[in-house]
Amino acid sequence: MGLALAEARRAETRGEVPIGAVLVKDGTILASAGNRTREMSDPTAHAEMLVIREACHILDNERLTGCDLYVTLEPCTMCAAAISFARIRRLYYGAQDIKGGGVENGARFYNQPTCLHAPEVYPGFREQEAEDMLKAFFRTKRL
Repeated sequence: MGLALAEARRAETRGEVPIGAVLVKDGTILASAGNRTREMSDPTAHAEMLVIREACHILDNERLTGCDLYVTLEPCTMCAAAISFARIRRLYYGAQDIKGGGVENGARFYNQPTCLHAPEVYPGFREQEAEDMLKAFFRTKRL
């Protein structure tokens, strides 16, 4: 989660919402990224989507079976669906996203009968640090 938080800080320096993600398989980091939606003019360029795309390319497979994803904020519904479709084994996340989350808040994608694969979900990893970073970022935007 430390590397995901570092990616979030780098995203913030680029003017992006500070969210970072890291994808790991068998103890090896396959991909890490921070949000790039503004930089890429792409609403799907969330940190989770970027690491999923990169890891699929590296493994030359659309399935990321046996992989674990670490992300600083509860994934939105789009990212939760991508995690499911990629068959990611475990999801570890930091802060909850009460407004936009898709895992334990909002749509609760993995609880839907149409969800074909749900990862093991472990919330709250370095939650306060991730939450504080997001709150500080948005506080500067509201000035």
